[in-house]
Amino acid sequence: MIGKLTGVVDSVSDEWVIVDVGGVGYVVFCSRRTLTSLPSPGETVALSIETHVREDHIHLYGFADTAERTWFRLLCTVQGVGARMALAILSVLSPAELAQAIVAQDKAAVARANGVGTKLATRVITELKEKAGKIAFAPSAGEAGRAGPGAVPEDAVSALVNLGYRRSEAFGAVAHAARALGSTAPLEAVIKAGLKELSA
Repeated sequence: MIGKLTGVVDSVSDEWVIVDVGGVGYVVFCSRRTLTSLPSPGETVALSIETHVREDHIHLYGFADTAERTWFRLLCTVQGVGARMALAILSVLSPAELAQAIVAQDKAAVARANGVGTKLATRVITELKEKAGKIAFAPSAGEAGRAGPGAVPEDAVSALVNLGYRRSEAFGAVAHAARALGSTAPLEAVIKAGLKELSA
């Protein structure tokens, strides 16, 4: 099994990169996020690798960081989400954004991925909700996870959503505001602080 590849970028497409390691070119499928972070052809790259072995093929999936690989593995545990679908989700949401979308139960954010409908987005959120709260890849995701959905004033989140913000954005801003102001803060103060956070 291959867990990491370090080599030279040979060529890049919309779905994969060929990494030249000692004269052998490995085709590595990646999310758009990882592909856009790659150095130019001819330059050295190091990718975390997830190897999928099937009867008819061996596929390598590459990630710019271990956080993305961990979420790829988690997404692949969801019924109906294969490797390509997991990469599609990670192409539109970073690990931190995905964690926050799941904690905030933001189906629309997950459904932005190509080929992911509302039903599958709901399943992703339902099946990964508990795991998302335990994984902290970035302060925003970790803090939102530790706070838990019950610690965030839902009325404040709804107010910001009604003003046109995406649910995951609103959830993160309200979670931050609620922690800063304390559990006894009036709803209006939390909303104002959330708005300030979003406009910063």
